[in-house]
Amino acid sequence: MSRAGVFESIVGLIVIAVAVAFFAYAYGVSGQDVGASKYRVDAVFGRVDGITVGSEVRIAGVKIGTVAGHKIDLATYEANLEMTIDRDIPIPEDSVAKIASDGVLGGAYVAIEPGASEEMLRDGEKITITRGSVDLLNLAVQAFTNQSSNKGGKSNSNNGQTELDPLGDL
Repeated sequence: MSRAGVFESIVGLIVIAVAVAFFAYAYGVSGQDVGASKYRVDAVFGRVDGITVGSEVRIAGVKIGTVAGHKIDLATYEANLEMTIDRDIPIPEDSVAKIASDGVLGGAYVAIEPGASEEMLRDGEKITITRGSVDLLNLAVQAFTNQSSNKGGKSNSNNGQTELDPLGDL
């Protein structure tokens, strides 16, 4: 084999090794690696805007797991999230799971607020108290349209006083 052929073979092996390492890393961070070090917890939400497979699950801002899957329940049209949690992080059964975001332009994640129960969730159990995501764009549009059509508030017959209506429902 010529010198050029040996060089091309070595470069080819390096490319294959890098590709295998990349796929192993991607699989590891995707949340699909449920094993001895992880356990599965489910939660049902009304809205999960911005949550994808691989999104973080956090307690007090610290990553404790990832979203391993999501699907819609055709009976209730709610989103069911499957999360993998580090085995050494017990979660009380009365904990609250909510969809949160890292600022206006940041990504979404699942925030778990631990409850006070002495009973901990086990593998495959469900967090029953949840709060779905808030559609910020829709809220901004509503606030803008209510404010521009309101222009100074509506007058209530409240002893002749004008009262501002911040929600625009009066």
